[in-house]
Amino acid sequence: MITVDEALSACLALTRPLEAETVPLSEAAGRVLADPVFAKRDQPPFAASAMDGYALRDIEAIPGRRLRVVGEAPAGRAWSGRIGPGEALRIFTGAPVPEGADRIVIQEDVTVNGDTITLGKTLDGGLHLRPSGADFRAGARIEAPRRLSPADIALAAAMNAPTLSVTRRPEVAMIATGDELVSPGEDPGPDQIIASNTYGLKALIEAEGGHARLLPIARDNRESLETVFDLAKGADLIVTVGGASVGDHDLVGEVAAGLGLERAFYKIAMRPGKPLMAGRLGEGALLGLPGNPVSAMVCGHLFLVPMLRAFLGLPAGARRRRRARLMDDLDPNGPREHYMRAEVVPGADLPEITPFDRQDSSLLSIFSRANALLVRPVDDGKRRMGDIVDYLPLGPLIT
Repeated sequence: MITVDEALSACLALTRPLEAETVPLSEAAGRVLADPVFAKRDQPPFAASAMDGYALRDIEAIPGRRLRVVGEAPAGRAWSGRIGPGEALRIFTGAPVPEGADRIVIQEDVTVNGDTITLGKTLDGGLHLRPSGADFRAGARIEAPRRLSPADIALAAAMNAPTLSVTRRPEVAMIATGDELVSPGEDPGPDQIIASNTYGLKALIEAEGGHARLLPIARDNRESLETVFDLAKGADLIVTVGGASVGDHDLVGEVAAGLGLERAFYKIAMRPGKPLMAGRLGEGALLGLPGNPVSAMVCGHLFLVPMLRAFLGLPAGARRRRRARLMDDLDPNGPREHYMRAEVVPGADLPEITPFDRQDSSLLSIFSRANALLVRPVDDGKRRMGDIVDYLPLGPLIT
């Protein structure tokens, strides 16, 4: 068996950054930016009013001062004149500030009488001007690679970029294996169960920016496996679930080898998830996950997610661990790295983590409640309540 770190390095070596494609800005949210975005002009492109009020010369912003209103400037329509002594311009938020003016007095500080205004006894101290280029200058850039957030999309729009160059979504073909499986919605026989792993993994893949294809369930015979593998051709990554162990009916590795699999490794020193396999099959990569539901999902977080990020051109490697204060005693760990399902909540100085009592790799109800994986190193000694331990987040802290 190899270590988790060695297995991850081997998995990442099977990936390559995918090519870019151009998509409309309206369809780019959540995609990974492949090439930088450059601003085509300053933002704002002119000095703009930050408030509704009156534009005037700052030296005339004197309480009680009377000024003549010489025009009006709504947003989107500049006033073409110049503000002189004793003059003010009615102006609205976002409108260009006219020449000669260097202050906006907010409308709440003004009394209006026809075409004359009188400044109030106390004036707001701000100038309320947004200088040209205050947000960004022409040539400013959004760096790549990065996963595009809603704020990034808004910034790209302000930079006048109608389309963006993004990395193609990794195509992932998913194969559930086993005579015991039926799809959700079907009526299982007395000795069958519902296939769940591929649905959870599909959600994980698509949350990370991949595109998952659920293929028909492969039965425990060579003909069925070969047929479904044929359907997976063209995928960047083939993910099999189950059938990778050493039982008489676990044929995935044998059939894949017959189809040309160049295996990188088989079995890792972790729990849950010991029977993990990876290699290259044709032009794509193959990741063989264990059949137990929690084992498959844990391995998905540890290996599948980093592989997807590598395909997308994002920084790849082990997922960043965080630290928390243990809220229970734990017995010593054995020779395999253990990823315990746990609950993390905010604490006074550090988050507080409590592993669930039941850690069986078949218990999806426990995994659904967990928002963290408590990481126990190989041969980790007995742990006491209050010890500082490492964990991997699975979701937001529970408050």
